[in-house]
Amino acid sequence: MPRKNRRLRSPERGRGVSADSSTVEGPDGRFQFRRINGSAAEKTYRCPGCDLTIRPGTPHVVAWADGGDGDDRRHWHTGCWNARDRRRPGHFG
Repeated sequence: MPRKNRRLRSPERGRGVSADSSTVEGPDGRFQFRRINGSAAEKTYRCPGCDLTIRPGTPHVVAWADGGDGDDRRHWHTGCWNARDRRRPGHFG
C-alpha cells in the first residue's frame, strides 16, 4: 500500500486554535482575543455577553485583559463578542 504524505501541523493549529492573538481597544479597556474553532472547543462555558452556555463543538472567542496573565480570560459567543460595545452583558434589547 502506498504511503500517504501528511503535512505536519503546529500544535496550536492542529487543535483548531488561532496561533496568535489579536488586540482590540474598547470602551472597557484593551483586550487580547483568540478565535477558537469548533474542533478545539471541548468544554462548556458561560458567555459573559448573553449569559448562555457555549456548548462543546461551538466556534467562539476567548478574550483576556491586555497585559494580564490570562487568568481573567472569558469565552464568548462570536456574535456576543462582536456586539459587546452595543449592549450591556446579559442585556438582549
